Formats: sequence, structure tokens, C-alpha cells
Amino acid sequence: MSDENLYALLQSQFPRDRRRPCLILPDGRAWSYHDVERASGRIANLLVALGLSPGDRVAVQVEKTPEALVLYLACLRAGMVFLPLNPAYQRHELAYFLADARPGLFVCRPQLLALADELAASAGVAHVLVLDDLGRGSLIDAAAAQRDSFAGVARAGDDLACILYTSGTTGRSKGAMLSHRNLAANARVLCAYWHFGPDDVLLHMLPIFHVHGLFVASHCVLMSGSAMLFEPKFDVGRALLLLPKATVFMGVPTYYARLIKEPGFGRDCCAAMRLFVCGSAPLLKETFDEFRARTGHTILERYGMTEGGMFASNPYDGERRSGSVGFPLPGTELRIVDDEGRPVAIEAVGRIEVRGENVFVGYWRMPEKTAEEFTSDQWFKTGDLGSRDHEGYISIAGRSKDLIITGGLNVYPKEIEEIIDAMPGVAESAVIGLPDPDYGEAVTAVVVRRQDAQGERPSAAGIIGELKVRLANFKVPKRVVFATGLPRNAMGKVQKNLLRQRYLET
Repeated sequence: MSDENLYALLQSQFPRDRRRPCLILPDGRAWSYHDVERASGRIANLLVALGLSPGDRVAVQVEKTPEALVLYLACLRAGMVFLPLNPAYQRHELAYFLADARPGLFVCRPQLLALADELAASAGVAHVLVLDDLGRGSLIDAAAAQRDSFAGVARAGDDLACILYTSGTTGRSKGAMLSHRNLAANARVLCAYWHFGPDDVLLHMLPIFHVHGLFVASHCVLMSGSAMLFEPKFDVGRALLLLPKATVFMGVPTYYARLIKEPGFGRDCCAAMRLFVCGSAPLLKETFDEFRARTGHTILERYGMTEGGMFASNPYDGERRSGSVGFPLPGTELRIVDDEGRPVAIEAVGRIEVRGENVFVGYWRMPEKTAEEFTSDQWFKTGDLGSRDHEGYISIAGRSKDLIITGGLNVYPKEIEEIIDAMPGVAESAVIGLPDPDYGEAVTAVVVRRQDAQGERPSAAGIIGELKVRLANFKVPKRVVFATGLPRNAMGKVQKNLLRQRYLET
């Protein structure tokens, strides 16, 4: 079997001089490529010492640190399946993920150790280790006794590398299975398409629990042997300070909206930059235009999703159009079809389907759902709506399934609605996204109170307070409004388009 382990591919592109910096930290310290190799080797040896085998899952819910990224690389090296989890997830979300994925190891923050031990025992997870926000903890302590060197485990291209859970439209999250070949295909294409080279410096302010920060950003750096200014989170003040030291920046629309609000942000700040990339949510035209006027740089928008990384991108050389995600990337086929699967006309809106080596293997332990989401000729139904113009530029027109993207993170209304509907005094609810200049979309709950309710009537503060206990904070509505009823069509389905229109005007 030829070795298609993603780590082996990434390592083959590391600089010959391993003393070159890979991760430059906020305090000025740097992790060289040699440091990354040694640290990931120790953790890979630890995984084996714990009794984990290739294919076993490693669930990780920690904050962004160099050690967290190295843990991902160690899992690849040892043939394990990396399962990153948003640190904002709460008890009932974690309980589901652990029970569904059945990892051999759960790495969490120390403040959640008691809960992690409880949930792990219930789900049959053999090991729990901690990694704190400074990159310390029992994971690192246990790895310190291990050897630095590690003979990588050979993997076939179809072997799983990662599982990333996506929100479920019916309340049940789906684990998107990404293989070594899937991730390698996207890494090769993006590194070449966006012209990454060894002298680049990426300002990395994205989280690393999802595709944008973990795969798109980090893989481009590792595949080019370049460096990244590795910041724990987006901070506009830090961005102004560090942009003069960088050549590339990747962010969600929220980051760009906040940057252009800063008086000190402009051409001088961006003199060394060659590329700004934006994705995970639509970028407002006003932000696109003002950014170009202020900096002289045109933001490159791209399109992708958890189930396949990046599918399309505006050109590196050539016109980058506001409101468009450009063209299908090399190696990705993209078609736009009607409800019967027939190609739509130029400029007409239809359903976006994709096919390519980067498209995921399927949903973890959901063969029926996997079959449902692929056509008979193996095109993946993205659930997005879009169109293509006469020059081939693709535009995203909207999303089926009522997905909300807030601050670059996906929120499915059904999960929130089910919790609200079960609250005392609530008859029904509908969760929608409304335009927001900072977050792109603000999660908004429209709630109908029960007319026959006994006792205290539900309040906006009460509903939000309960949801904060049950859900990750980004899913909690920014606003709760009360209505006497919800508009429905002849089939009884709530017409969320009418709700969006109604509350957009208030």
C-alpha cells in the first residue's frame, strides 16, 4: 500500500532547514518546524502508549494553542481520526458527540474535567486528558516521557483523517467524514491557486475547530513551508499591530467589518500584504468596496463547506467580484441544477452540486443520510442555491434548509426551536437569521406564547438565559420577539421568508 497519510504529504513540504519558524506566538517566541516535528512525535507515541489503534477517534475540545495544532498533526501521524469540537459546546451537545463518535481519548480543558470524566464514563471513552489555554496539562505531561521520533503510520487515501460535526436540520448533528485524500487534494490545490510560497507569513486569527482555520489556513502554511503568526483569536488591535509583519490574512466577514471601523487601518498597515481571503459567510458589498478603497487590496472571496473544504474561489490573478465566489477550483466539478437534476440556464438560480477528490466520504454512522445527500452519479448536494453568469462567475443565492451563518459559524434553527418549544408557556417558535453588520446574520427567535399558559409568561430574558445553559453561545439568539402566530403556507409549513421580511422592517 502506498502511503497517502496527509502528515507525510505535509512533512514532505516542510523547509529543508527545519530551524525555520512555523508558529510565531503572541509573546514573540517561535516554534520551528523541528519543534513541531518533535512535539507531534511525542504525542503520537503517547496515543499509541494509551492503547489507541489506527482508526480510533480522538475528540478534542480545547482553546487554540500550538499544542492543540500539534495534537492534530500527531493524530494524523499515528493514523488516528481527529475530532475537533467547538469549546462553546455544552453538556448535552458533548454527550451526543462522545456517544456517537465513541473516541478512545477525549482531550478537554481542565475546568471541564469533572464533566468530561462523567460523560466519558457514560459513553465508554477509555481516556480523558486535559490541555489548558496556555498549552499545559496532563496531555503534555504524559507526552513528555515519550520519544521525539515516530515512524508514521501508513494510510490509504480513503482512510479517515477527521470527523467534523455539522449542525443537523432535524436536531441531530452529522459527523462529516474526511479522508486523507480529501484533505490532501484541497491542500495541494489551495496552496497552488493562492500562490503560497516559503516566504509567506499568514496572520492566523481563526479558531482551529473547523475547516477554515484548521484546514484551509494551516494546511496552506504547512504545504508551503512558510510561517504563521499564531494568535489565539481575532483581536482588531492585534491585527493592526501584526498586519505589517504578514503577507496573507484569512478571516470571516465579521473580521473585515471590524477592521474598516478602525481609524488606523489603511494602506500603510497593509503595505506588506499580498492577499486577503474571506469566507464562511457572505461578505457585504459595502464592506468589500470600503476595504478596497481604504487599503488598495481586493478581498478574495471563496466558497466551501465542512463536507469538502473549498469548492470555488475568485481568481488570484484576474477580477475578484463582490457578491461572487468565482470559479470552481481545479479538481472540483460544480454544477447548478433544478429540482429534477437538469442544468439551469445562465443566470438562473438552482441547486449547487459538487464532485471531486476533496468531497467527503460520507456521514459517520449515517449510511442512509449519506445516500440521500448524493445523486446516483455521485454528485454531492450542497443544499446551497446559486447561479452562474455568462463569464462563469458563481454567486450564492441563498441556502436551503434555513441555515444561518453568524460570525462565520453555522447555526441550524431546528436545534434551537426544539429547546424553545419545550419551555413552559411556549406554543411554538421559529428561528431566523437577520442581516447584521458585524456578524453577517444575527440569530433571532420568533416565539408564540401559549394562550392557556398557567403561571409566569415566558420572557425574552428567560428564554435567552435557558438557551445559554443548553447551547453554545453563538447559537443563542441575539434577539427574541413575540408574535401572536407564525405565517404558514397551504401545507402548514412556516414561511420563514415572510418572517425575515417582517422583522427586517422593524
